[in-house]
Amino acid sequence: MDEMQWDVVVVGGGAAGLSAALLLGRARRRTLVVDAGSPRNRFAEHMHGVLGQEGVPPDRLLERGRDEVSAYGVRIAPGTVQRVDPTGTGVEVTLERGEPVRARAVIVATGMTDELPEIPGLAERWGRTVLHCPYCHGWEVADQRLGVLTTSPLGLHQAQLVRQWSDAVTVFTAGLGPLDAAAEHRLRSRGIDLVASPVVEILGASAAIDAVRTADGTLTAVDALFTAGTPRPHTAFLDHLGLATTDTPMGRFLAVDGTGRTSHDRIWAVGNVTDPALTVPVSVGAGARTGGAVNAALVAEDFDRAAAPGHAAGPAPSEYWEHRYSSAERMWSGRVNQVLAEIAADLEPGRALDLGCGEGADAIWLARHGWTATGIDISGTAIRRATEAARAAEIPAERISFVAADLSALGEEDRYDLVTASFLHSPVALPRAEILRAAARHVAPGGHLLITGHASAPAWAELPPAHGPRFRTPAEEVAELELDPAQWTVRVAETRPRQVTDPQGRPASIDDSVVLLQHHEHCAAGAAAGSGERRR
Repeated sequence: MDEMQWDVVVVGGGAAGLSAALLLGRARRRTLVVDAGSPRNRFAEHMHGVLGQEGVPPDRLLERGRDEVSAYGVRIAPGTVQRVDPTGTGVEVTLERGEPVRARAVIVATGMTDELPEIPGLAERWGRTVLHCPYCHGWEVADQRLGVLTTSPLGLHQAQLVRQWSDAVTVFTAGLGPLDAAAEHRLRSRGIDLVASPVVEILGASAAIDAVRTADGTLTAVDALFTAGTPRPHTAFLDHLGLATTDTPMGRFLAVDGTGRTSHDRIWAVGNVTDPALTVPVSVGAGARTGGAVNAALVAEDFDRAAAPGHAAGPAPSEYWEHRYSSAERMWSGRVNQVLAEIAADLEPGRALDLGCGEGADAIWLARHGWTATGIDISGTAIRRATEAARAAEIPAERISFVAADLSALGEEDRYDLVTASFLHSPVALPRAEILRAAARHVAPGGHLLITGHASAPAWAELPPAHGPRFRTPAEEVAELELDPAQWTVRVAETRPRQVTDPQGRPASIDDSVVLLQHHEHCAAGAAAGSGERRR
């Protein structure tokens, strides 16, 4: 999950967070959702009042939501966030194990906890026969004997609402404080019974409620009990930032504007972390609104930067990739590229150049298999890691070296028996064809140029061709190189499937474009492709 710099980190994978992530994924934003897996409504067996999802279990909605956002490239990581720190151009998000990830913006959708009174029998029935929202659960207990356990003056409002679902309502009024004559008259006017003694125990078998015991020893028969816990928004990881808050009748919550933006211009918040009264459909709508607002803010920032006097249309490739590598402890898996291992195993070892070597896995493999390998990359951080990895692998210094530069740093006469470029794709402008043509000039007579790339976007991305990155077929790759056919022979030009794991952890297959060309030796220009002999 920390392999890249994110556009947005969404903290919280409930209805609000996933809704925001869906909008961001569809806007082609690199989005990470950090999900603690404990949504507020996890105690309920079913959701109600959610159009199109009536009666669906809450976990089923979230499961479907996770599948939907993953289809647009959103990554979901289990865990919690320890803190968020502004970095000037973005934010740094420290996860539970202490590893930081960086993003341009954060959406806080961590929700809240309903802190219930410490009354025996209450918490274990929460979400089943102890309920908080009559709109969510009133229909299911309509016309039964309903109780309302008040915990604050707001209980008066809840008591009046519950009367809509049943004629048999008892309100336990201790949580209201002293009840004035007008309030008492108002409740009794619609046949509501009032019990002033504090509730001390909820009685019944399993989840069922038989009666409510009060401090005076009275037992009051009820079938379901409505109450409102004290809302505790999950914002401790933001406390050090001193974000603006707002006081509500239910407590203090993050203050946000109409788009969900907090008092910090890189931090948005949405869902119950901002308002405890939001139901699932309202949270979904608010999440969509905030996801769109964050994308719009990033779009505006992109244009502002591009239009700034003296600013290039985008970051230079060296700047971009150095930032990518330095923003994470590790970018890649450390395993050799499968195509390189298969092709190079059939070649006689000599001098090898790994173009765009990253953290060095391919060059290290080559050195281990008899090659004298040089890795070159435009990121100094990548080269430092590659050098450290080679040292840890105990590769002799004379067998491997790494250079932080582009191809222009090589001498005109430097020639290699194998030049390889694996997945030389870049989100920022990169003269890829020119780079590969220059690489070809460093292939010794009789040597090989191996180019491996993505043949298409993965199936789970579900991006229309017009909106996906431009990947080349093997034939297009060869044509774009514009190499003299009198001097070069195409040994391999094909698409090969590669087994991977999709965002849901399931086995999947993606296609790689593989091109292997040989620079002619005068005596070997007609060597047969695909023979069982080792090639030089």
